Parts: sequence; structure tokens; C-alpha cells
Amino acid sequence: MKSPGAVQDPGAPIELPTALASHQVDYEAELAVVIGRRCKNVAVEEALTAVLGYSCANDVSARDWQKRPELGGGQWCRGKSFDTFAPLGPVLVSPAELPDPNALAIGTELNGERVQDGHTSDMIFSVAEIIAFLSGSTTLLPGTVILTGTPHGVGMAADPPRWLQAGDLVSVTIEGIGKLTNPIIEEGSGS
Repeated sequence: MKSPGAVQDPGAPIELPTALASHQVDYEAELAVVIGRRCKNVAVEEALTAVLGYSCANDVSARDWQKRPELGGGQWCRGKSFDTFAPLGPVLVSPAELPDPNALAIGTELNGERVQDGHTSDMIFSVAEIIAFLSGSTTLLPGTVILTGTPHGVGMAADPPRWLQAGDLVSVTIEGIGKLTNPIIEEGSGS
């Protein structure tokens, strides 16, 4: 779960947490799906009719906090919800312009080096299946943003692990949408 303060604009910095320090901040290129109409219990066959558009997302994750449930961590809490941990953009592409969200190249560059290189056709669940599941017994409101999952190549899987550092530049690219680029800074450094 991302907090409202996690949403970040293209070009704006991603802040490495210092007050609740993390030394294992990771990148995750993901397709963002924005819901355009109120929906609940949507069938898979109708799910894409609820989509307003698609964008790039970086599902920034503090891996050490994901592994610390005793301190309020865990997969869907602190590890994902620090301020600036959800850059989105650079544009919102309509379903008419992108009729098959499961047919897109997706990847991440870290300081100009390609570290993730995948395809949305490799996702475990299709975008329609994700929307159908999340709308089960739950109302999705217009403006709801769904992040769909990341391809192989995240920093924690590297040998040795590769964590984001102040001064890094991370870019998520999705075919048909564009490139989302954000610099990395220490929390409170202001630049």
C-alpha cells in the first residue's frame, strides 16, 4: 500500500529514508493502471472497460523494512509507503492508444545501465485479472492507481545486491508510454 505522500512527479527526487533509516532501497519498474469509473465485482472480460489510462511507475521499496514486521514493516506497510516511493508518469495514455496492456516492453535503467528488461506479457496475472480480483467485494473509485508487478532484475536479486544510493538516477521505460526518470537523494537534503 502506498501513502498519498508516496506519489512523486517525474523528475522529482526519490528520498532515501533517514529518520526511519533504510539501507536497502530498491527500484521496481511497473505498469500503472488508473481506474476511470467506480466499479465493484468486475468480470475479467469487462475489467479493461474500467481503465482511464496507463502510465509508468517505480514501486520503490525499502527491502529491510519489508522484512521487519515487528517494527511496523512488512510487504504492504512501511516497506512501500515512505514519502516519494511512488513516482508516476510522465503521461497517462488512454486505452484507445494502448489497447493491449499485456503486450509492452518494460524496464529500468540505473545510472544509464539497463538493470530490468521485461515484458508485460510475462506478468503472472493479466491487467484484466488484476482489476477483477481487486474489485472483488471492494469498490474501486475513479483515480485508483494499481501497480501491476515488476520484471526480473530488481536490486535485491543482484549478486551482490544493488541498492539505490544518493546521486543515482533511475528511469523506468514502458513501450507506448514513455520514460519516468527520478534522481535519488537523502531525505532532508533538499536536492
